[in-house]
Amino acid sequence: MNQHDLFAETPEPAWRPNPEKVRSRLRRILSEARASATLPWDAARLSLYRTIFPDMARWLPIDEAEALQNEFNAELARLCTK
Repeated sequence: MNQHDLFAETPEPAWRPNPEKVRSRLRRILSEARASATLPWDAARLSLYRTIFPDMARWLPIDEAEALQNEFNAELARLCTK
């Protein structure tokens, strides 16, 4: 193998998450938010969810990912204004 071969096309990732598990986790987070009258998470958990929610949603079809992200953002807006 020569050095040029090292920079050939990037291979597909060996691992991809199961979309059903991703969908389930995102819906669980949304359900928890919807069921609450006030923010149900401490600052660390909120920061985590703000980071992982869009990252996880990227593994779903674009329309579904955008819809879930919009719902999550709406719930955060509702909960953070109380």
